[in-house]
Amino acid sequence: MIVVTGATGNIGAPLVRSLSAAGEEVTAVARHADLSLPDGVRSVRADLGGPESLSPALSGADTLFLLITGEQLVAGPDPEQVLKVAAAGGVRRVVFVSSQGVATRPDAAGYARLVAYEQAIRDSGLAWTFLRPAGFFSNTYAWADSVRTQRMVAAPFGDIGLPSIDPADIAAVAAAALRDERHAGQVYTLTGPELATPRAQAEALGAALGEPLGFMELTRAQAHSAMLDFMPEPVVEHTLTILGEPTPAEQLISPDVPRVLGRPAAKYAEWAVRNRAAFA
Repeated sequence: MIVVTGATGNIGAPLVRSLSAAGEEVTAVARHADLSLPDGVRSVRADLGGPESLSPALSGADTLFLLITGEQLVAGPDPEQVLKVAAAGGVRRVVFVSSQGVATRPDAAGYARLVAYEQAIRDSGLAWTFLRPAGFFSNTYAWADSVRTQRMVAAPFGDIGLPSIDPADIAAVAAAALRDERHAGQVYTLTGPELATPRAQAEALGAALGEPLGFMELTRAQAHSAMLDFMPEPVVEHTLTILGEPTPAEQLISPDVPRVLGRPAAKYAEWAVRNRAAFA
């Protein structure tokens, strides 16, 4: 059985659908009930902030998809507690969503929890695969309100490109790793196929919607204030640093998505077409 944490999110939801469609036995774990799960998928409410709440979901599992988000990125129980519960339930393998920043900025405070999780997983004796994605296309959902009401995108660093990725591609790589033990011990850096600037993404989103969008470049201070609405402060700080001052490594396009999936990673324009209803 495969247990998927964060099962209602941008990665977890397509991952659950993919695994279910492939005939896998899946338990979907989230803090809130999800009524849109595929038939046959078991749903369990649990929170990584209380590792003991995971026990009912993990009983009888052999593989775990582990994703930490929100406040868990900066605080919470020791990773060893979560892994102890997993091992007690029978888990032998873990596929963990980390971040590209663990390699490019390992000393940044915003990545300390991910670094700690990676180390704890390595030390746990469990088989593991680490996924280290760049920024997500779905981060641009933050533009949805201004696009709907003003046909305007407001973002900082409008002309700095990064190889952001479609969360569905992260889910597809995760599904491959969860279903095939040959991915054990691998660290995959997951990026999109091109450097995309916020200005170019706004143009692609406008094309998907069938009308041009305006673009307003925010100052770093303005972006910081806006991002605090949905990110912990330390995560906001290192995110803005990457957006505005990326290292050469953070602008590299990784071959790992096509290597694992046998196809190119999706471009932002493709994601925008699939998700345009959120901005209409």
